[in-house]
Amino acid sequence: MNTQRINPQELSSRKLWQLADTRSRDEISTDELSEVISELAKRCHDLNKLQEIDQLKNARRD
Repeated sequence: MNTQRINPQELSSRKLWQLADTRSRDEISTDELSEVISELAKRCHDLNKLQEIDQLKNARRD
């Protein structure tokens, strides 16, 4: 059993995706999986906001 806690904020997005896509759920607990998915959702949301801001900047230049 895994006794180390995962801190999703310290992991790269690639590693988070790997953990979320883990075939063997023995590697991480259900709580840890929820934390991983929450962190990924936050990062995707932030990325979407950044893309929207960039699109607004480009629209203003036109």
